[in-house]
Amino acid sequence: MKEQILVNITPQETRVASIDEGVVHDIHIERAAHRGLVGNIYLGMVKRVLPGMQSAFIEIGLERAAFLHIADVIEQRQNPSEVQRIERLIHEGQAIMVQVVKDPIGSKGARLSTQISIAGRFLVFLPQDTHIGISQRIGNDQERDRLRDRMESLLPDNHRGYIIRTSADHASDDELRADIEYLSLIWADIKKNSITLPARSLLFQDLSLQLRALRDMVTTETDSVWVDSRENFAKMTEFAGRFVSDVLPRIQLYSGDRPLFELHGVEAEIERAMSRRVNLKFGGYLIIDQTEAMTTVDVNTGGFVGTRSFDDTIFKTNLEATQVIARQLRLRNLGGIIIVDFIDMDNEEHKTAVLSELNKALEKDRTKITVSNFTSLGLVEITRKRTRESLAHVLCEPCPTCQGRGEIKTAQTICYEILREILREARQFNAKEYRILAAQSVVDMFLDEESANLAQLADFIKKPIYLQVETAYTQEQFDVVLV
Repeated sequence: MKEQILVNITPQETRVASIDEGVVHDIHIERAAHRGLVGNIYLGMVKRVLPGMQSAFIEIGLERAAFLHIADVIEQRQNPSEVQRIERLIHEGQAIMVQVVKDPIGSKGARLSTQISIAGRFLVFLPQDTHIGISQRIGNDQERDRLRDRMESLLPDNHRGYIIRTSADHASDDELRADIEYLSLIWADIKKNSITLPARSLLFQDLSLQLRALRDMVTTETDSVWVDSRENFAKMTEFAGRFVSDVLPRIQLYSGDRPLFELHGVEAEIERAMSRRVNLKFGGYLIIDQTEAMTTVDVNTGGFVGTRSFDDTIFKTNLEATQVIARQLRLRNLGGIIIVDFIDMDNEEHKTAVLSELNKALEKDRTKITVSNFTSLGLVEITRKRTRESLAHVLCEPCPTCQGRGEIKTAQTICYEILREILREARQFNAKEYRILAAQSVVDMFLDEESANLAQLADFIKKPIYLQVETAYTQEQFDVVLV
């Protein structure tokens, strides 16, 4: 069974999942109210230039100003050997064409670049550049040279810059010419809009998720693309007929009674991707913790005892973990720094084999990844380019009870905080009585284990203390009312 791509569409959101040999490997979600910005081109307005940080804040019509670093200014990127100052390249109040390269994440605004790139089916157009680049996934030098020569023969004399994508390896000359013409028309529209529209305007918006899936996710290994919306099936087939004709026969309309994602186990996979713990097939497990700065992955043997030696058990668990880690990075769309704590191995051959297997498993990832060697502490550092929010950030929010800590104070701890609060109030105010408003669990604790301490405090301050359950309160919430 080859790869399948499933497209589930509702008025509120679009979800795309890729399945290889019956296993879910990728999940993308785009909501109508919060559509991704990566690839969008704006006519921005320079709000503030920060020479000390060699960066600038650019207003592009969003709630927060976006961020532009000197490294992403095209003059600096084209001449990296010449160290330039950002204050000499742009100034406050200047209108500037920029493209979003990273969505706003958390409290950070969008990341911008002044080097424009427009993706097609087989090519990426770089209208401000002049060189022809080749996808790094095409590793054969002979093949790279052949593709470059072929591309140069198709371009006019005044050609612009292009990057040849991996999919171009199997494209015909007519398909490449069509891609060149399509990208040229888009650029002509962008230039026209940049002249006629005011600053902070959107000049170009990238394709919707379902159309990007046809453009970017479908490969020669893709057997079929299933979509469960008749209206969008028509849009996708029309788009495929114009721009990705080889994909057209593979687009299928799903009209079954059972939901498409449920039928293929994607809903259950999304639920599992929200969990800290990921079980391995032979009894081991991973613990994945995502923080603001990095993500940590801890590998454990769990109930796996092996059949030979302890070293062999550890080795097999770590080997199995490499495949699951690679898949979870894609599923959860984890980016930035990822630290993997494999189970300690003394055998250098085992370490080499685990690292090799990890690199091999990560090769399928479409996102740029680098992997370090084992550190002296047995850790492996992975960096994965972050361009959009992780799956957890899209689907979840910090818990209002624990404020994102992942744990809450015990009922007993809250009881002691309340007792200290009453004592502080009694020293400042001469109330007739005190009333504790708290959650059921806290009131139960006062009536049971902490009843003696509550009575002792009432005797000490010589005032009655009453309890009142507030069903709307979380365990950490309470109020002390002076009457």
